[in-house]
Amino acid sequence: MGFADLLDEIGGLGRFQLIHITLLSIPGLLMASQNLLNNFTAGIPAHHCTIPNLTSALNLSMSEEDEISLLRAFIPEAESQLSKCSRYLQPQWHLVERNHSHSGNVNLTDMETESCVDGWTYKRTEFISTIVSEWDLVCRLRPLKQMSQTIYMGGVLTGAIIFGGLSDRFGRKMLLTWSYFQLAVLGTFTAFSPSYLAYCTFRFFTGMAVSGVILNTVSLKVEWIPTKTRTLVGSLSSFFFTFGQMILAGVAYSLKDWRKLHLAVCSPFFITFLYSWWFSESARWLVLNGRSGEALQQLHRVARINGKHEVVEKITLEVLQSHMQKEIQSSKMVFTAYDLLRTPVMRRISLCLIAVWFSTSFAYYGLAMDLQKFGVNIYLMQVIFGAVDIPAKLVALVMLSFLGRRLTQGTCLLASAFVIFINIFIPKDMQILRTMLAVLGKGFTSASFTCVYLFTGELYPTVIRQTGMGFASTMARIGSMAAPAVLILDDVFPALPSIVYGAAAIIAGVTAFLLPETLNVPLPDTITDVEEKWSKKLSRFQEQVQREAMALDTLGQTCRGT
Repeated sequence: MGFADLLDEIGGLGRFQLIHITLLSIPGLLMASQNLLNNFTAGIPAHHCTIPNLTSALNLSMSEEDEISLLRAFIPEAESQLSKCSRYLQPQWHLVERNHSHSGNVNLTDMETESCVDGWTYKRTEFISTIVSEWDLVCRLRPLKQMSQTIYMGGVLTGAIIFGGLSDRFGRKMLLTWSYFQLAVLGTFTAFSPSYLAYCTFRFFTGMAVSGVILNTVSLKVEWIPTKTRTLVGSLSSFFFTFGQMILAGVAYSLKDWRKLHLAVCSPFFITFLYSWWFSESARWLVLNGRSGEALQQLHRVARINGKHEVVEKITLEVLQSHMQKEIQSSKMVFTAYDLLRTPVMRRISLCLIAVWFSTSFAYYGLAMDLQKFGVNIYLMQVIFGAVDIPAKLVALVMLSFLGRRLTQGTCLLASAFVIFINIFIPKDMQILRTMLAVLGKGFTSASFTCVYLFTGELYPTVIRQTGMGFASTMARIGSMAAPAVLILDDVFPALPSIVYGAAAIIAGVTAFLLPETLNVPLPDTITDVEEKWSKKLSRFQEQVQREAMALDTLGQTCRGT
């Protein structure tokens, strides 16, 4: 008898759970916006050096072809494109030819050029305003564009470390409510940033809040859901994130202004902050923190909402404590992040999850960020990247339900690695095929994300679940911060970034098979539960490995003897 039995008695997956899960999942529509916002707020508009006294003329009703022809007198041309970072010192009027081929005796290399001393002129067709056009983050300042995303992910990383431990100490509901408030306020302030430094500062603290929302949402879901329905609920609620990616594309296309876009995706969190007070704190957490009376009140509240009024009198404090006697005894201990590595099974789980979380996030953001590189309309590309998640997650749901977490996790990672490696050998002129493979790879990594959130919540015990989720999520944020930096390797060898992404996914995919299976297994509440449930299975696995190693050693000795 355990807490899972009490959940079944108060209604299982009843009215309360459905409302609870829905309200927790709705903010997921905007979580995708936060992580992928840089694709639009930091989009790079087409641009060239500002030419004094000419910009106003170019803004008149001049065709694009005539405009380019006129600009050839002021802007150098390379590989059929006008330079973005230099201009001629003196106008070269002889170059103003619509079909100019640079033939004859004209030597373009002898013409003196200079940097864009008067700033840049931006086309406002794809974007009206971005932080790039606002603060001229182009040419030598272009790395600051990626830096803004790295700083945001640094905030998400910091939030995972801080909020993970705090929610195990102060409760899931309190930290979730605070995270909603922090995200709403600082996200809104971001829209009014007067400088790049202020923008990055607000984005950092917004990223912290995003971690608080995600971590506590996952825990509040799994700790109120019966064992048999965790897979279905966990997978279906992840579709809110998927639909959020497509909503982001629509909102970004309709606004095309980075300040308005920030307001649109952050201000709704004021509403989630207000209704978050309705949530019930995790009864598991309350019991394990010596607040059994409050846990009993929450259980009675849930039973009444589920229409199980007869159970209210049946479940008393004594009944609750008898169901969780072992857990209550262990709750007298103080747990830290060290406990994630202290015991054999917990250590194996934590080390394996480091690889899985890092590689999943590493590959995901390597594919999902900087959509402009695909040469397709960025808004359409965002919709496609979001739409592919739907079939990917449906397949993941079936696999999670029938094949288990371990096989699903490993298969998704290995499949994404396979697609990434295949793309290396596709010629660059076959852009459509390369884009299709990138979309497919993103689908596999998205399915891997769906699995790893559910898997991690089931592997770690209640007494240290949030610390474990924060620890694992930290690895994901390191992966998301490293993903853009790897693209620099493209200058060394074009295929190198893909090789790195694919190799990381292979290592993580193999590592996932070393984790214990949690399909239809009740949530562990203590570290002792984890060790007792899976130590024997892991011991058998280790014995098998040792037997195989001994057999190989014996074979080697026999061969040497002959």
